Amino acid sequence: MNVLRGAMGRFSRDMGVDLGTANTLVHVKGRGILLREPSVVAIDVSTNKIHAVGEEAKRMLGRTPNRIKAIRPLRDGVIADFDQTEQMIRYFIQKVHRRNMFMAPRVVIGVPSGVTEVEEMAVLQAARKAGAGEAYTIEEPMAAAMGAELPVSEPTGSMIVDIGGGTTEVAVISMSGIVTSRSIRVAGDEIDDAIINYVRRNYNLSIGDRTAEDVKIKVGSAFRLDQERSVDVRGRDLLSGLPRSIAVSSVEIREAIQEPINAIVEAVKETLETTPPELASDLYSCGIVLAGGGALLEGLDQLLSRETSMPVHIAPDPLSCVVLGTGRYLEELETNTQMRRALRTV
Repeated sequence: MNVLRGAMGRFSRDMGVDLGTANTLVHVKGRGILLREPSVVAIDVSTNKIHAVGEEAKRMLGRTPNRIKAIRPLRDGVIADFDQTEQMIRYFIQKVHRRNMFMAPRVVIGVPSGVTEVEEMAVLQAARKAGAGEAYTIEEPMAAAMGAELPVSEPTGSMIVDIGGGTTEVAVISMSGIVTSRSIRVAGDEIDDAIINYVRRNYNLSIGDRTAEDVKIKVGSAFRLDQERSVDVRGRDLLSGLPRSIAVSSVEIREAIQEPINAIVEAVKETLETTPPELASDLYSCGIVLAGGGALLEGLDQLLSRETSMPVHIAPDPLSCVVLGTGRYLEELETNTQMRRALRTV
């Protein structure tokens, strides 16, 4: 029996999953990050069958015929379409986990700290139906802090700001627990929407999500740049219906995204205001760590530093922090009871 259990352990491929609104990442125990693909599913509406998933499906956004619909089944960090999310998770699990293994994988999934019990249950059920042997959830800020290699188990305060596609998670962590936190459904998607609305309102030009994201990456900023930039933006003229190109500057885009950026700054300030004094002194020494794709927005660290009078650092690999953290949980799950208490399951 012990021999069989040991063999099954070797063949098992426990997984940590960052099930993000924009991208899904999968970490396999002992092997590292094996998958990083967009959280997009393309379905044939006439048969309701999956046409493509991940990178291939993302390339179809806004470019498909009527019978093919490319959708993002998660919105604001939670499941918007259960069936499509289940099929997407199944595809990703099967892509890294071969069926000739003896055991279904144990899966740990990062979820926003502000999810409801119903939303959390939907994630767990989707993972189980997709082929997970056991499914657990863990709060994303805790996973992000571990992935950023913050000293979460120490009796000192660590602050993480994880800005994803659908949610921004702000948390102060000490002794493997979240002391105080904020979760707001304002993040990368809302920044993209703000750019779309600005271009529509000021230039009568309709652009898509992918174009807005490209503009954000090329000229987006949260703080004044030493050398301002501009980029050409192509879209459909709302008056003539014909294709048209305009030039927008980093100054304009900074103005366009001011509202969602201010919401993120306020979430950080509110979290600091509810932090116990002893931990607050730690934070002023160690600073704030930014994770998630939003951490790459130019000047955001400078803006937060100015608004909080604290040092702000960007994690070494901000896009991978959550999934790396779930991987660390898997590695420590068997021996660390504090880590086990942070997990949630059905």
